[in-house]
This record gives sequence, structure tokens and C-alpha cells, in this order.
Amino acid sequence: MILRIRSRDGTDRITVPDPATATVGDLQRLIAARVTVPVPLQRLSLDPALLLPSSASAALLADPAAPLSSLRLSNGSFVYLSYPPDARSSQPPPPKALSAAGSFGKKMTMDDLIARQIRVTRQEAPLCAAASFDRDSANAFQLHVAESLAFATKRAGFLYGRVDADTKEVFVDFIYEPPQVGTEDVVQLMRDAQEEARVDAIAHGLGMRRVGLVFTQAVGRKTSDTGEYTMSNREVLQATELQAEGGIPEWVTAIVKLEVGDDGSGDVHFEAFQMSEICVKLFKDGVLETEIGDKDDPRLSKMRKEVVAGGKDTMEVDNDFFLVPVKISDHQGPLSTGFPIENRGNPVAMSALKSHLDRAKHLPFVKRISDFHLLLLVAAFLDIKADVPALTACVKNQSVVPEGYQLLIESLAGA
Repeated sequence: MILRIRSRDGTDRITVPDPATATVGDLQRLIAARVTVPVPLQRLSLDPALLLPSSASAALLADPAAPLSSLRLSNGSFVYLSYPPDARSSQPPPPKALSAAGSFGKKMTMDDLIARQIRVTRQEAPLCAAASFDRDSANAFQLHVAESLAFATKRAGFLYGRVDADTKEVFVDFIYEPPQVGTEDVVQLMRDAQEEARVDAIAHGLGMRRVGLVFTQAVGRKTSDTGEYTMSNREVLQATELQAEGGIPEWVTAIVKLEVGDDGSGDVHFEAFQMSEICVKLFKDGVLETEIGDKDDPRLSKMRKEVVAGGKDTMEVDNDFFLVPVKISDHQGPLSTGFPIENRGNPVAMSALKSHLDRAKHLPFVKRISDFHLLLLVAAFLDIKADVPALTACVKNQSVVPEGYQLLIESLAGA
């Protein structure tokens, strides 16, 4: 039998292994282990008035030998728990405006208590005003997924670009695709710290930074018996984790999917979202469950403790509660996207560098190398702290490339 133990600090779930023989004392020991409040400091009642300042009228469960079966408890019943300030080892400190005793002496209503619960509500407005994608970069990503993967497996990439400080609009200028393994429902990023350091150094030299995540959805992805969903629980978890890591409020997550019409024709669609602030907070606080089973409903994200969503206590939240739609558009960015893209099976050969340079012989050298994926290949042979900033500054400013760098790149192409 699962009992919900509600205190002024929230609600915890306690599983009673044998409710037919369990006593109030057994429940107290379970609470001590789970909620970390010592048995002598616990006051239990079936009356919610126990949690109000004037709790004298609340009948206490004072006999530890009393069987739980005599209390008419059932699966999911509430038991109310009161304890002195600081009795709970993990209890957060009281607000600065009140002493510990003052926080319990303050007049509280049941509405006040409910307000102290973790409440999951929809975030109405994104912190990112809009997301604009470089047309060539977006097309190169979706074309690979459509033609090489046939939308049969997931693919992901990190978005790099700029954030307009005034409008809070994100401009995505290139997509870096890390090493990865994709299935219909999961894309596992096999992240390479050294390669990512080179990517970040190139971006920094170009006046850009990592601004988001993009991933595709496979046409055969897991379905839900309870209805359609925009993002699965695994996708919500991955997007939230990376948004928390991203470190900017404007971080955006883009989804690329194939929508098949009634006539069998398919259209590729880009959608952009932010994970809500409460979703990121739940992840950082360890409330969002990170272990997801194959039998879990993909439409729902599990919690490690009870939250209030949609006006009710729950351990599962509809993923849509966490999604904040972002307007999407496109632009022509400052880089070209004609060089082979990294981590797509076979390593990019140096012959590709020679072919690329030969095709663009009519252009100034700086134009010929103004491609992120080319720069990433070349950066493996450069000093990340000295050479990469110098070379990317030429690309950013479209200035003449020093002869030494030009000779190095041409020698690599001829290797």
C-alpha cells in the first residue's frame, strides 16, 4: 500500500510492504527512513488541520501499536505529518524574513500549504523571442536524414550562432554533428571533449557560441496508447539536460520530422521549442526521473517526488507542460556549407579538402575556407589557443589569410 505523507515541506510517498499487519509504529519507522524525521519528533494525523498553526483540534495517531488496518487507509491515502523546525535533515532553511520558529508560528491556510508544493504550470512565453536558421545548414542536416537515413533513425546536432542581446532572437549559423548512435527512439551522443573544444574555439573566433540542440524524429518511433505527443519522455530529458548545460536563457531545441500526408507524400517540418524554466529546475533539483523504462508511456515524464500539475498531485507530468513554442524563420548566414560534414560514418578524407579548394579556385582564399566543417578538419592540425583564433578572425572579418596558414592548408590538401 502506498501512502502519501504530506508535511509543510511537501509530499512524500511511502510504500507499506504489509498493510494487513503493519502498525502506526511501523509507519513511523518508514517515515524516519524516507523523510529523515526521527520517530520521537513525528506527529501524525489523518486530519489536515495538523498542518495549520492552530492544530490542537487534530486527532493524533498516538498509539504506535495501533494497526493501520483499523484506520481505514487505502492505497494513495494521505497521512499528515508535523515536526519541529530543522527536524528534517534535508529540510531547506526558512525564509530570511522569518526565524525557524516564526515560519511555523505564521498563520497558514490550506491554500498556503498547497502553494508550497512543487507546482508545474505551462510557461506562456519563451525566453527566446525567435529562432532563425541558416538555410544551407538546415537543408544539409535534413537532406542527410531524409536521403541517407530515410528518417528511420534519430540524428542530432548542436546549434551554433548568435543571440541578439536586444531582441533575444537566436540566429543559428552552423550545425555541429557530434559522434552518435541513433535508433528509432533514442540518439546517444558519443561526445568527444577534444573535438568539442575545437568546435567551441572556432565558434568563439567567429563571434558565435553554442545556442541549442536539433534532433530528428524517426517515422517508426514509439507510440503512446494515451494519445499523440510532440516530444517523448526521453527527448524531454535529453533536451532539458543539454539546456541546463547550455548556460544561456535563450537556448533553443529544434525538432525535424517527416509528416506524411494522406496521399503518401512527405513534407519535412522544423519546429522550435524551449524547455520551460520549471522543467530545467526539476532536472537540476533531481526531481525529474532520469531512469526511463521501455514500458513507460513516452507521453509522460516521471517525477521522483509528487508534484502538482493540472490541479492534482501526480508522479507523472504530460510532456506538453514543459514545452514552450518558439517562432522559427530562416536567413542566409555568413558561412558556406559545401564541405563534407563530420561524423557521418567514414572520416572526412584530405582528398575532400583538395577537391573543395579546387572547385573554388576563382574565389579569394578566405572565401574558400569560410565553411565551419572545413575549419573543423583543419583545426585538428592547429594550435587551439593561437592558430585557431587567428584563422577564424580572418574568416569573421573576411580579411586576407596569412601566407603561412594558406600554405599549411594547401599542404594538408595535397597530403
